[in-house]
Amino acid sequence: MKNTEFSPERYEAKWREQWENEKVYDVNNSQNKDKEKYYCLDMFPYPSGEGLHVGHWRGYVLSDVWSRYMMLHGYNVLHPMGWDNFGLPAENDAIKNGTHPKIKTAFNIDNMRRQLKEMGCVYDWNLEISTSHHEYYRWTQYLFLVMFKRGLAYQMEQPVNWCEDCKVVLANEEVAGGTCERCGGTKIEKRKMVQWMLKITAYADRLLNDLDELDWPEKVKEMQRNWIGKSIGAAIDFAVEGHNDRTLSVFTTRPDTLFGATFVVLAPEHPSVLAITTADKKKEVEHYCKQSQMISNIERQANKDKTGVFTGAYAVNPANNQRIEIWVSDYVLMDYGAGAIMSVPAHDERDFAFAKKYNIPIVEVIFSNDAKKNEQGELLEAYTGNGRAVNSDYINGLDVESAKEKVIETLEKAGKGKKSISYKLRDWIFARQRYWGEPIPIIHCETCGAVAVPEDQLPVLLPDVEAYKPTSNGQSPLSLIDDWVNTTCPQCGQAAKRETDTMPQWAGSSWYFIRYPDKDNEKAFASQENLKNWLPVDMYVGGVEHAVLHLLYARFWTKVFYDEKLVPFYEPFKRLFNQGMVCRQAHRCEQCNAWIYDKDIEDQLTLPSAERKCPTCGSSLLVMLEKMSKSKGNVVGPDILVEKYGTDALRLYELFTGDPLHDSEWNDAGIEACYKLLKRSWHFLTAHPFSESSSKQAKTAINKLAYNVDARIKMFKFNTCVSAFMEFINEASAFPDAFSKADKEKFVILLSPFAPHFAEEIWIAQYENGGHVFRQRFPVTDMEALREEEVEIAIQFNGKLRMRLTIPMDCSEEDSLAILRVDAVFVKILDNRQIKKVIYVKNKIMNVIV
Repeated sequence: MKNTEFSPERYEAKWREQWENEKVYDVNNSQNKDKEKYYCLDMFPYPSGEGLHVGHWRGYVLSDVWSRYMMLHGYNVLHPMGWDNFGLPAENDAIKNGTHPKIKTAFNIDNMRRQLKEMGCVYDWNLEISTSHHEYYRWTQYLFLVMFKRGLAYQMEQPVNWCEDCKVVLANEEVAGGTCERCGGTKIEKRKMVQWMLKITAYADRLLNDLDELDWPEKVKEMQRNWIGKSIGAAIDFAVEGHNDRTLSVFTTRPDTLFGATFVVLAPEHPSVLAITTADKKKEVEHYCKQSQMISNIERQANKDKTGVFTGAYAVNPANNQRIEIWVSDYVLMDYGAGAIMSVPAHDERDFAFAKKYNIPIVEVIFSNDAKKNEQGELLEAYTGNGRAVNSDYINGLDVESAKEKVIETLEKAGKGKKSISYKLRDWIFARQRYWGEPIPIIHCETCGAVAVPEDQLPVLLPDVEAYKPTSNGQSPLSLIDDWVNTTCPQCGQAAKRETDTMPQWAGSSWYFIRYPDKDNEKAFASQENLKNWLPVDMYVGGVEHAVLHLLYARFWTKVFYDEKLVPFYEPFKRLFNQGMVCRQAHRCEQCNAWIYDKDIEDQLTLPSAERKCPTCGSSLLVMLEKMSKSKGNVVGPDILVEKYGTDALRLYELFTGDPLHDSEWNDAGIEACYKLLKRSWHFLTAHPFSESSSKQAKTAINKLAYNVDARIKMFKFNTCVSAFMEFINEASAFPDAFSKADKEKFVILLSPFAPHFAEEIWIAQYENGGHVFRQRFPVTDMEALREEEVEIAIQFNGKLRMRLTIPMDCSEEDSLAILRVDAVFVKILDNRQIKKVIYVKNKIMNVIV
């Protein structure tokens, strides 16, 4: 055994180069031939900036630890990497820097690839893909045409979200708080435009129901359920007085309150608005509708002060034939139901406020003693709870559910309504009026209409032009390239024009996981053999911010391909892990309304937060904990830390900052503890002779470590894994020469997923073993070595004894809970319930409150 000084700079780059030269992470390596396959996937990066910061590193290190753990269990792990580099963010970044998107994204990719390789991750770089490469987007275009031919891709004119700064249409999912997510705050306006749409609503029920099969965080599944927003109720027809040929269809989840409907409200975009408006109200209604188009849907819903205008027209309540007013208000959206609602002010908060403001009758139809009323018996606020029907003719006295059924039955018999289901989910706007994206492979012919580009003519190449900036008229820059736009119809041969809108950035990322295992296939987007061998993805790691964007879209595309028998699975990702964000202090000047970068106040960073001043106006700075972001000026780059401490120390600290499930606060000083752990581990492993056989104490220590690390990795508690290594080194340093070589090798293997360079240097250079450390098998815990150090404790659920658990003597609450969580009996008893609290008495009892 050699005994050189601990110096990561001496061996880390050496091992990365050797791993790459030997292609040891190549899934087609001959040593992987007979192994069971496992697919671990990262949400691939969007190269819109100039590099990764330590917040980005966290997710990639997490997935790498898991991939290496699975390799140590004998799997051939596919862990690919690529670039999601088409779309709006990359183009905006290029415009900002005055370069072409093709050049800017290539520069960003080169830098990010360098950083990812510096992490020492087990990526198979032979499978690298780029969504902007024509050999990739050829198949994106092909898959779009699959949807087009199934009737799932279509064009229609509709109100859309327009960002004037980006000069582009945004999907509803890309609008946050009424502003553009892409450029960071431009107010969204509504425009009517012809847009390509994907009919995701056709898959609403399957997208909803299949969530139950997935091993995903419940939070993400609930976010998708809410976004799809399935509601069961009734579609009710209200006749319009004086318009015998016109009825207003209204969707409601509370048909039991129909007798309390005292007015109808239409969305400003409703096609009947101007047709039914009386002459004396026309000017007022037209003005209101025009103003409403300037406000985003989110703002319209959020505004507490509801506004509206009376159309002068009346509807007939089908329950009691009463004449009720028809109003227009922007709090009603065309995106939900039929763009019309029956307003029951006694039992809806918005309707109550509206009725009070415009002096519209309020009729109580659900009675409860819980309703708040004044001395005259009038409602002081809307009552939205359960009760008994009153003032409602044939349903009086019925409970809510019984009343619903009776009203629907009566309406159906009269031909005035029926049971119905509605969804919040809207079809996906699938076009962008920008240059940097996949050209939509459609040709417009005056005779034949929209025609698919023949498959043998794919890809429709994106023209390589200098003038790529967005136009001010809402047309794509491609519309200005006559020799590209003008073509012939593939069906009739007449003169025709190409579609000039491009696909959104979500196109390439909706199927990239399918392409990785078969990246070089020129005959198909993926072979059936590779699909069966590798997919679906076993473990997917990424941020929760993609819950109702990428994850929903990828599920939709997969189900379409499954229906077309293109893939043998209908869900793309078996298991999902969402890591928390890395946060850091950020400074904001409310006077200047700007984020202040650390580099601009370096001389103040040692001052207390309350004493820091804006360098521009001198005002006090607001100091807050924010997600790392270039725009907030609180980004920490990994390069300097790698240079000072080495890659492995930074990897360990990324994991040590906190529970991977939750956000964590970054503090540069914390990496010192992880560097010290590696230095002490080096000394433990190299500065002492091996014992012929481990002492009892040493055997217990190494097996306790193996047990804890194994249990915690399975639960993705990587922060407590690092703690376990620290505890072991603190203990083992008191008797370092009591360990056999085999038991010290166990330590090296256990540490290898976390600090691969360090482990490889010890395994080969120091211990002179053959083969790579990650070709070894994960140590099996010798339970006999722990037996004398074990104790059986009682496990209670909500105070009731349900089971017993054997754990190491003097085990901490955290470690005991970690052991309990992976116990099969416990998992069955827990039955997906949430743990609220744990009461632990060491070596005796644990009471789990659920």
